[in-house]
Amino acid sequence: MSGQLALIGAGAMGGAIGARLCATGQPLRVFDLDPEKVAALVSAGAEAAPSAAEAARGADAVILSLNSPRIVEAAVFGPEGVATGAAQGTLIIDMSSIDPAATRDLAARAEAAGLAWVDSPLSGGAPKAATGELTLMLGGRDADVARARAVLTHVASNITHMGPVGAGQATKLINQVLCGLNFLAVAEATALAEAAGIAADRIPQALRGGRADSAILQEYMPRYAARDYRRTGRIDNMVKDLDGALAMARATATPMPLTSACAEVHRMLTRAGLGAEDQAALMEYFTATLPSPEVS
Repeated sequence: MSGQLALIGAGAMGGAIGARLCATGQPLRVFDLDPEKVAALVSAGAEAAPSAAEAARGADAVILSLNSPRIVEAAVFGPEGVATGAAQGTLIIDMSSIDPAATRDLAARAEAAGLAWVDSPLSGGAPKAATGELTLMLGGRDADVARARAVLTHVASNITHMGPVGAGQATKLINQVLCGLNFLAVAEATALAEAAGIAADRIPQALRGGRADSAILQEYMPRYAARDYRRTGRIDNMVKDLDGALAMARATATPMPLTSACAEVHRMLTRAGLGAEDQAALMEYFTATLPSPEVS
């Protein structure tokens, strides 16, 4: 038991985190602007709160699962925000994916308000949250990270303290570079396999354990081949994260030509109306733009 917890944001990722906390017996109050998302967690055992402030009232830790620095700021410091209801010393665990500079600014404001802050972006998506196997990269003071671990151990199997506040978010951007390039590479390889008449859904087994193997290959090549577009993430969120990585690259004079190209493919699909779709919809880039092969 981790004490009373609050969750702000019950979307695809926040909902999965909340459901896992309920399944492991953690007392949870939840707030989201969408009442249907709140209702889904209430049915799993959570308590609904009418505002972020009320969700945070009496909570030992407040988990944020939101989509941008602006939304995080509003949820914490806006009217009826977390800072209004939380007691001094309450720990904020931000599991959103936002840029490191914004995280440092938000953490400084939280500290001035008597609140502790740990950034804890994640990898693994909703499927891993459901099984308690998320990978988390944390930024914050040692004592605050130790408190966060007591909560996060219910949803994660790999938790690494990367450094001070913001270090977790910087690590997540690096994670997203690797994931974005891998998603695109596997989609491209699937298109090549199909054009060559190879059964793409058999390739993961053929390459299992080799250097080309990866979790994305094993999960996504069969989905690409089947055009299985069920939603576990969003293409436009990858645009946001890759743009964040490119901004960090510019600030450090780091050339990233492949990441730039990957971001533009995701941006084109978002512009074409696929931003809310899962990464599996990357196949639309190939099926929409590549001509059918002519077999001689």
